[in-house]
Amino acid sequence: MNIQWFPGHMAKTRKQISEDLKLVDIIYELTDSRVPESGRNPEIDAIAQNKPRILILNKCDMADETANNKWIEYYKSKGIKAVLVSAISGYGINKLNTLTAEILAEKIKAKAEKGIVGDGVKAMIVGIPNVGKSSLINKLSGRAGTKTGDRPGVTKGKQWITLKGGTMLLDTPGILWPKFEDAFIGQKLAFTGAIKDEIIDIEELALYFIDFMRNNYPENLKERYKISDLEKEPVDIMFDIGKKRGCVISGGDIDYTRAAKLIMDDFRSCNLGKITLEFPEEM
Repeated sequence: MNIQWFPGHMAKTRKQISEDLKLVDIIYELTDSRVPESGRNPEIDAIAQNKPRILILNKCDMADETANNKWIEYYKSKGIKAVLVSAISGYGINKLNTLTAEILAEKIKAKAEKGIVGDGVKAMIVGIPNVGKSSLINKLSGRAGTKTGDRPGVTKGKQWITLKGGTMLLDTPGILWPKFEDAFIGQKLAFTGAIKDEIIDIEELALYFIDFMRNNYPENLKERYKISDLEKEPVDIMFDIGKKRGCVISGGDIDYTRAAKLIMDDFRSCNLGKITLEFPEEM
């Protein structure tokens, strides 16, 4: 399944981020804890250059806890500052603020020694679509002033937000990159909803997801859908799930589109349990 999605506005956003980089002290790179590496835009490395950066693994409460710990250790071994966060519950927010202060301590001290006041920390937040940027900003700022949604493309333009403590945060729309070199990256991003369902064959996507689940989290499938035989082909497993969940049409057949949407919605809403789609040892 080869998925590619790079709307024209994303190229414009990429250029704008490069131009705005000089305005900020630090970059918050947001990724999805369920797909920490696949959820990172490889172009950010080139765009960010030597600007201080923190990698924020959002939605950590939806990911496999063992995998979360492995990823933090992995990034630590690579010299990357990373923190686990849940933008909904607020988990990890204090650690993010503390890490920001540590990284920028010398710069903040230098400004104070020069008598520069009223010029607080300025940060930029970047990430792919549907990774939770708006939800994180709302949590950091203590208000619901930024639009949020469970679909890609909610944030449309550049905006500055004042956070608790006076930090100014520059929000940017989510951007992907022009071509996924690995087809499985596109699949994993589609699983999480980072790529619009409207451009995807949702039935085919769900079949790939079922195959992943039966090989990595079989008990989650069995428990959620009350099925026992996972040795079947994914399409037959989808049939069983559809039948169990009432996706039946005339003649006793299954509405596969409806069943596929149900399965993907269950994953994205964490009804299938805490699941991580990739692990450090695969890198």
